[in-house]
Amino acid sequence: MANVRDMFLSHVFISRQVICVILFLSLTHTQNTVVFQPSHLTATRPTVTALLLGHTSDISLNVRSVSPSNTTGHIGSPSCTSDLTEWVLTTEQVGKTAVRVQLRLERNLRLCGDNETDTDCCPKPLCVLETLQVSACVGGTPQASLLIQAKIHALLVPANAGYDNKTVIPNQVYQPMGSCPCDLTSRACDVRCCCDKDCSIEELKLFGPHCLHGPFGGQASPAPGYLCSAQSSENSPDWFPFLCVNSPPENNPYLGLFYQGNKITSKPGPSFQSPVLSAPLPVTAYIQGSPIFSFNEKYFTIPQKVLGQCVNSAPVAFLKNFKVECVTVLRSCPTGFPFQTRPTDLSITVKNGQGGDVVVDVIDEVAIDMSQFISSTDATSDEGLVCENVTLALDYKFYWKGNGITNITVTHIVGAINLNTSVALTTRYSAVFLNGELMGEPNSGNPGYQVGRPVIAGTLDTLDNNTGSVQRTSINVWKPVSDGLCSTAEMKPVLFGENSTSGCLLPVSRQNLTQCDLLREAVASLQAALITATYVAKSGNPDPLTMTDWVNISYVTLNSSTTMEDTTSSCHGVPSHQHIHVWSLITGMVEGIPQRDIRVLQISYSLSHWALDCGGGDVSPCMDPLETKLFPITSSVTFTDVPINTGPPETRFQVNFTEYDCNRNDMCWPELTFPITKYYTGEPYSQSLAKGLILVFFFITASILGTPWRQIRQAWT
Repeated sequence: MANVRDMFLSHVFISRQVICVILFLSLTHTQNTVVFQPSHLTATRPTVTALLLGHTSDISLNVRSVSPSNTTGHIGSPSCTSDLTEWVLTTEQVGKTAVRVQLRLERNLRLCGDNETDTDCCPKPLCVLETLQVSACVGGTPQASLLIQAKIHALLVPANAGYDNKTVIPNQVYQPMGSCPCDLTSRACDVRCCCDKDCSIEELKLFGPHCLHGPFGGQASPAPGYLCSAQSSENSPDWFPFLCVNSPPENNPYLGLFYQGNKITSKPGPSFQSPVLSAPLPVTAYIQGSPIFSFNEKYFTIPQKVLGQCVNSAPVAFLKNFKVECVTVLRSCPTGFPFQTRPTDLSITVKNGQGGDVVVDVIDEVAIDMSQFISSTDATSDEGLVCENVTLALDYKFYWKGNGITNITVTHIVGAINLNTSVALTTRYSAVFLNGELMGEPNSGNPGYQVGRPVIAGTLDTLDNNTGSVQRTSINVWKPVSDGLCSTAEMKPVLFGENSTSGCLLPVSRQNLTQCDLLREAVASLQAALITATYVAKSGNPDPLTMTDWVNISYVTLNSSTTMEDTTSSCHGVPSHQHIHVWSLITGMVEGIPQRDIRVLQISYSLSHWALDCGGGDVSPCMDPLETKLFPITSSVTFTDVPINTGPPETRFQVNFTEYDCNRNDMCWPELTFPITKYYTGEPYSQSLAKGLILVFFFITASILGTPWRQIRQAWT
């Protein structure tokens, strides 16, 4: 058994020696040869990379363009001669026995145009189709070869795209918004995004009238009118240089909408600095709120009220209706504008916003009743001076369609004024924009109601083709003026989100109280005149032809079961109080702003008992049947928000357990651990922690150096 084991071990040893000799010879042969890895490549891009493995110290590389033989179809043997090609060969040593070989195509892969003469481009979509051979040679003898089949197509780029691959991004701190936020797809036209530079003229014609509006459509708000740089020095009002504001254009409400950056502080300067104002730019198409221009590129102006004062030259804004009254004390006959106007002063040419012009048509009228224009005089005798053809009113009507003006008419009312010493003259100026024959009504939100804007109501008007259209009107409450009587009281519209109560006084005599039915009807008619609408708009921009945008106004029926006992000096059941209750609901969010819609509008009446009170020594109303006493007629409006979450009510624990809730409780106990915890938000956590550690250090130092520690050391020693 021992001999067999020794023979087996000897055979194993001899086999190991043979294997080592074979591996050594193979390694020696490998170190003396080179090989490409891989040896065949197909290139579809202008860059090709391969590895050359083996003994590469004395290797030289050569590139040539080859083609298969017409008879055999094979590529010829490798050669150590180089050809002039468009490929650049570079090498990089990545190890002792490895070299990275890279070929890069030096030519433009852009597809040539139709009539382009530049040779540095691709005449066909298949730009490069050739076969390359890279040979590794040692002393003129090829050792290895690499075959590359190049098949590269031309690059297809948009016509308006730049050749630089770098995108220049402006500093967003000074940008009020993105240049085109609706441009979501690179190198493609986004539908309804008219500011997209990738959209051609033909594509814009498909959705031109339906472009996205507002900030997300790339439409920034224009400069406010109070800025000194917003108006020209030639057309600015007389108050403008003293009340305009010098502020950098970066300070606008859209700053930070797409960037969370720092605010821009205005530079200090003189209060009455006179800036260099540029002339107004001519408009191509009017939009709501933009100024109207005359033919000579100046603002079209009408006397208006600015900051409570009448200004003779104030620009007119497109689709902005106004009606003002100006009171002027005349001590002599006026000679200048606007009291003395010639036909040439009114019949001027105005740009229509569509590339053309519109001439103002003047309609002259003579006022017969001067009582509505002359509010007070010191002397009205005919012996004084008579001022002829004084302008009393200018009523403009602008007819518009789309983004242009089709016609303008002005009613010029003049009259003669008898002037002795002085006269208080009240002049009227108005402007209304009519779409066809319909007045352009402003909206109260887009789409939800905005707080402080009028509640939109309407009445149904059936057209000839049996399709209903809602004619706009308003819901009003009382607006007492002067003496507060209902006969002289005016009405004011109900403003969304603002609760109010108002009223007026109605004189009632003893004779009126003997006819209670007529008195109740008279009071009911006065209250009904406040609300003539039958529908209320759900949103702030309703469509008059879409009935789903409107809600019926509901009325609470009066309780007629109660018996009303009327006497000779008292009346029961007088509807003296009208209450408007509006329920609104938040239906969504637009740019972080909640959008509120009206769900229900309910009108109810409160009945009162009116009777003459002859106490206090005043018995004249009870004795004289024609003597009157004032009774109040009131109206009120209340807005209620309908809660969105209608889940189960909170439990007693959820309602009362607010001891450790810092958001619902005035006293937050976790804040006592300041600055260890982060509940304190008065300053950054790092600063509060540093200050807290400094206080702890001072406390420990004071304790060590103070009296208690000194006494402890004395007791210890």
